Order: sequence, then structure tokens, then C-alpha cells
Amino acid sequence: MPYLFTSESVSEGHPDKICDRISDTILDLFLTHEPEARVACETLATTNRVILAGEVRATEEILPVIMKKIEPAVRAAVKEIGYEQEKFHHAHFDFQNYLHEQSVDISQGVDADSKKDEGAGDQGLMFGYACRETESLMPAAIHYSHAILKTLALIRKQDPETILGPDAKSQLTLKYSDDGKIMGVETIVLSTQHKKDVSVEEIRGLVTPIIADILPDGWMVSKENLLVNPTGKFEIGGPDGDAGLTGRKIIVDTYGGAAPHGGGAFSGKDPTKVDRSAAYAARYLAKNIVAAGIAEKCTIQVAYAIGVSQPVSISVDTHGTSQFSSIKIENAVRQVMDLSPKGIRTHLKLNNPIYACTSAYGHFGRNFEEMGKNTFTWENVNLIESLKSAI
Repeated sequence: MPYLFTSESVSEGHPDKICDRISDTILDLFLTHEPEARVACETLATTNRVILAGEVRATEEILPVIMKKIEPAVRAAVKEIGYEQEKFHHAHFDFQNYLHEQSVDISQGVDADSKKDEGAGDQGLMFGYACRETESLMPAAIHYSHAILKTLALIRKQDPETILGPDAKSQLTLKYSDDGKIMGVETIVLSTQHKKDVSVEEIRGLVTPIIADILPDGWMVSKENLLVNPTGKFEIGGPDGDAGLTGRKIIVDTYGGAAPHGGGAFSGKDPTKVDRSAAYAARYLAKNIVAAGIAEKCTIQVAYAIGVSQPVSISVDTHGTSQFSSIKIENAVRQVMDLSPKGIRTHLKLNNPIYACTSAYGHFGRNFEEMGKNTFTWENVNLIESLKSAI
């Protein structure tokens, strides 16, 4: 039977996404000074307040230098997002930093020595996914939900007189045929913060042509099925309207619910944490499998144990879209990429300060040259020939 499927996105000004951005800004700050630094940074944002907590490790000479730069970096990140509101202003919010040194119990299991390879930073399971619904090999609902908000953010930042505020959410419901083909869009929801005394119709008039231009031909919905600010007013936004925390938008970060998500969030974690790096590797492998024509759709699961280098399991599901067995593809995956934490970091160049730009509009489906050649490396499709040979 035909069915509906929905995904949502949230803007960089959403309270949780502010926290993801701050946590990844701290990570980038550490990696800029010391590529092998360890970071697990959590952020809380609320009315006129930002609080950091978590564990970090850097050399004794570098750590004091970094710590002095943290507060200016946090304020600069909030300013770039666009917050200059009375009750959440980049220059005036209260700031508290409770970052402390990483546990030695964790570091002894993660760090490599002469007798063993570097181990995973924690146990856990991670997923990667790719499909042919879009050119980026991402599910369409999350792809276009991100595109709407990213475009509105660019327009907002380019126009000093804009009526749009930084906090926003989008949602796209797609209609599928009984054989899983997209038939069109059922409903679009957009809620965006705005200046005082701006009507819903003014906002609708601004965003409707933008959304229509983003969507493929024939996908735009009627006025009745485009729900803009359904509550009628959205003046109070950001951390003043709702508290934010790092890692609360994990489905927005990945595949919009079209594929499973592992147990961990990404932002604020250095790449020894397989919650992040192995999820990137799994996406990279799944995307290359689909790009190589080995399958039309692919889900990969990898699982790790803390202190153990290689994954304890690798599972491939092509959802009935491949002529090759899952075992054969799994063996090929093991041949083309070292899935130890160090192997992933080296292959995907993850020790670079590339993470602040991943914190909004999804970690996947992005142009790997969008922010420079070492950013979004997991979106590259340079394993196609290796996979074909291995299989």
C-alpha cells in the first residue's frame, strides 16, 4: 500500500543546535592546537546563560593556552549564528566552564602503547546508510528539510533588515507508492522565529517561493498543505524560549528516521570516540556501496568494545536491492577500509578542526568540498573501484 514518511530538520539557531555548535567549536579549538587532543564537551544553553562541562586532555604546555581561548570562541560562535536578543546576546550571556581532565580509566583503554593498537573510546553500535532518492544518496525527506532551513539561514544573514530570526524548524512528509517510489510531497511544515509585529502571511510570502525553488519540479504543495508558523506567532526563540543541550537532535543529524541510529550523539566528541568516527565511516562505506552500483539501498552497522581496536561486528543490509550476499559485501568492506579508530581517523582525515560546520543541517549528504578539501571526507566516493574489485 502507498504510505507517508516524515523527517524534520532544525536550524543552527535552535537551542539544541546552538549547543552542538558550541561543543564542536570547542573541539575544533583543541584540534587546531593539538590534533591528538581528547575532547568530550557538553553544552547547556538557557536564558542569558551558557554552561560547558565534560572531559578534555592536551599537553601541559598547550592546555592553558586553549582554556583562555574558550570563552571568546563560544561567544564568536553564538554571534555567527545571529543571536543579539535582549535575553540571549553573544556579548552579554553569563558563561561558566566546567571542563576538566579526562579520566585516566578511559585514557588507558583508548591510548595505544607498544604492545597493542589504540582501542575504541567506548562500546557502542553505529549505523551508516545510503539510498538513491537524491543525488547526495540521502533520504529525500531529511535532505530537503535541511535544504530549506540552510537556504533561509543564508538569506537571513545576507539581509540586515530581515524579518526572520535564527530559530527555526522544518518538516517534510513524502508520499510513497507501494513499491517504495516517491510520488510527491504531502505536507510541509515550517516554523520560524521572526521580528515583532510580523504576520504569518508576510512570512509565508517570503518563504513560499524559496521552498518551491528548492524542491524538485512538481513537488511543491498547495497553500493548504504548507503550514507556516501554525501557532501564529514565534517571536521568542532560541535558549530564551527553550533550554538547549548538546546531542538532543541525533535523528536530525543523520537520516531523519529513514535508517537506524546508534546509541550516541556526535557533537563535542573527538574522533577517538567511535560514536562519531565509526558513524562517519559507516556512512562512507554505505555511500560507496550504493555509488558503485552494488546496491540501491544500504544500511551498515558496526559495533565496538571499549579498549578494543577492531569492531566486534560488521553487518550489511541491502534491503533486497543487491545481487550480492550480505556476507560477501561485509568481507569486501573489511578489505577496503581499516575500521579501527586510528584507521578511520587516518583514512578520513578526522584529526583536523572540521567539526563546527557539521553541527547543523546534518552530518551526512554534504558536499565534501563545501568547507575545504578535508571537510566531509566521509561523503567522498573514492572506494568504488576498490569495492568492485573486492567483491
